[in-house]
Amino acid sequence: MRVTTDLWVSALLRRVFGAGGFAAVVKRGATEAGAVFVLARGRMGEIALFGPAPQTSYDSAKPDDRFFSLLGAGDDAAVFDARLEREKKFDPDIWVVEIEAGSVPVEKLISVKSQ
Repeated sequence: MRVTTDLWVSALLRRVFGAGGFAAVVKRGATEAGAVFVLARGRMGEIALFGPAPQTSYDSAKPDDRFFSLLGAGDDAAVFDARLEREKKFDPDIWVVEIEAGSVPVEKLISVKSQ
């Protein structure tokens, strides 16, 4: 049985705050199984968007983990906002969590699979 999205997002927020960063749920989706998108903002204005990794990234050794892929990086927030709007139209049950990780790399807070 997989951890609910609501519980997983709550744990992410705790990890971020515990690491000295800031986090907020921008859009709350389906409690049990909504897809999660993480918008990571750096203190110097850089932005990275992470979304659910493809099913081929599933790791049978870690069946309860959620894996993410980097969908884009840059400094133009409008590009990422437009991408998230398209995702919301496709699936209204998505979660969007915005984080500023502080001194901890985002990869220490979420499991990122390289493509």
